[in-house]
Amino acid sequence: MTAEQQMGPDAKVEGAPSAQAAQPTTCTSGPNVGTTSVPGKSGITIGDQAFARLTRLLEERKTPEAGLRVAVRGGGCSGLAYALSFDDKPREKDRVFQRGAVRVFVDPKSYIYLVGTVVEYEEKLLQAGFKLTNPQVRTTCGCG
Repeated sequence: MTAEQQMGPDAKVEGAPSAQAAQPTTCTSGPNVGTTSVPGKSGITIGDQAFARLTRLLEERKTPEAGLRVAVRGGGCSGLAYALSFDDKPREKDRVFQRGAVRVFVDPKSYIYLVGTVVEYEEKLLQAGFKLTNPQVRTTCGCG
């Protein structure tokens, strides 16, 4: 099951509140606590549309400690694949990136492959889902 199937498409994504839209993503747990994520350079950045969608999804879960877990696992054509899931709270060694009330959890091994990644949410005519824009990716396959 893909992350898009797990998260489910919505008919329309509402924009993020203006006060939150200007808010940067910062590291709140791990070696770089207090630093601001820079898209393509450092940390994990939560894009505007992803922020709006995750805000709604996390509010529906009614678990204040919850967040989106982003991981890299073995598999796929290139040997690595992304895994997205919700987690009720971060694990002990996770790096946590936060924008407003939205948190993204990343384990230390996955973080090596995800530095500079932007978590985005896209809606197209026939599909909707989360997309990771990772500056470290050199090649991709066409199967998904």
